[in-house]
Amino acid sequence: MKIDRLLAMTILLLNRERVSAKELADRFEVSTKTIYRDMETLNQSGIPIVAHQGTSGGFEIMEQYTITRQYLTLNEISAVVAAVKGMNTALDDSNLDTLLEKVKALLHRVDRVDGEPKGMGMIFDFNPWSQNAPAKEKINAFRQAIEKSLRVKILYMNRNGTESERVVEPVNLILKGYVWYLQAYCTLRGDFRVFRLNRIQELTLRSEPFVRRESPSLEQYVWDLEWSREIEQEMILTFHPKVRYRIEDSFPPAVITTQEDGSIQVKGRFPIDDWFYGMLLSYGDHVKVEQPDSVAKEIVRLAQKVIERYCN
Repeated sequence: MKIDRLLAMTILLLNRERVSAKELADRFEVSTKTIYRDMETLNQSGIPIVAHQGTSGGFEIMEQYTITRQYLTLNEISAVVAAVKGMNTALDDSNLDTLLEKVKALLHRVDRVDGEPKGMGMIFDFNPWSQNAPAKEKINAFRQAIEKSLRVKILYMNRNGTESERVVEPVNLILKGYVWYLQAYCTLRGDFRVFRLNRIQELTLRSEPFVRRESPSLEQYVWDLEWSREIEQEMILTFHPKVRYRIEDSFPPAVITTQEDGSIQVKGRFPIDDWFYGMLLSYGDHVKVEQPDSVAKEIVRLAQKVIERYCN
């Protein structure tokens, strides 16, 4: 609609020094003649549009003009900008680009440096280091299913490596820390469940819609290890001083102690799963599991399997 295009143009011009007619035409998929007519319409509505000729020409709004901030301070607007940009790292959604432009339009140009709020001082990035394009595609597929109330067929792997086919009715996508989860009604179990997204091996959107059921509040959930890792165990690990830099990246300071001989002891409760065993093995001979014996024996067994792999 024309009114939507005019509003979007106004916001864009508020955030940019100068925009050419061609760029506006390409962005809004209209002709340059239409852009000139739109600029005249904005001028007539009281928005002071200035046109510049030449190779560096284009349209801009007079510097003194801005949308009122209402009761938002610069720090508050900066926080909103940071949060929206953080959401954009995890989701491919053009609506977030538009929202970001709208929020930044609340700023005077003197409050910005290279288009960004002065002194933001914080970055939100909801995209885990390991997240890739397929992960985003999975998130966006579930968003589509939620918006259109479509059932989804999934192939799900539990923490024991057992796969099962489910048909679910998605309700919410949840980001806890750096991990995405899906809250959905599971037709197999006849109840609501929370699924860890990286354990969903395959998914297919089905054409059959569903009527949304009343879902339990997230505050009512008690953490279920099925969503994540194995049971935690008390553990004592001794590391060589050469790997201190890695230890400080992997464990919280409260569980790290430097011994008299220079070795480093890590003592605490940790979830015992395949990832944890792989992490310990990656230290090679620079780590020893002091307790419990069951974990030490499992490390030995896994190391022997690695040796056998190369001996055969």
